[in-house]
Amino acid sequence: MTMTDTLLEERERDLLRWRCRRGLVENDLFIEQFFATYADQLTHRHASGLSALMDLADNDLMDLFLRRKEPEGAFDTPEIREVLELVRKRKPGSLL
Repeated sequence: MTMTDTLLEERERDLLRWRCRRGLVENDLFIEQFFATYADQLTHRHASGLSALMDLADNDLMDLFLRRKEPEGAFDTPEIREVLELVRKRKPGSLL
């Protein structure tokens, strides 16, 4: 198991969640669902991908979440694609 595959500790997870707060409520809904579903399974690899996504503008992030666009250039990494795959999964009964 590599360092990137190790689970986040609770404090690391809390800091990541705080870092992920967005100005666009729709992005917040996707992110909250992501944390509600995967918080206990998040690894340092996921944190790396999610942190990189948070560098995007809200509208660009929403386009990725809604599959209007796919990651390009520096944002086309396995970590980012893995996080997007998890974010894009819909829970049964979810509006998103």
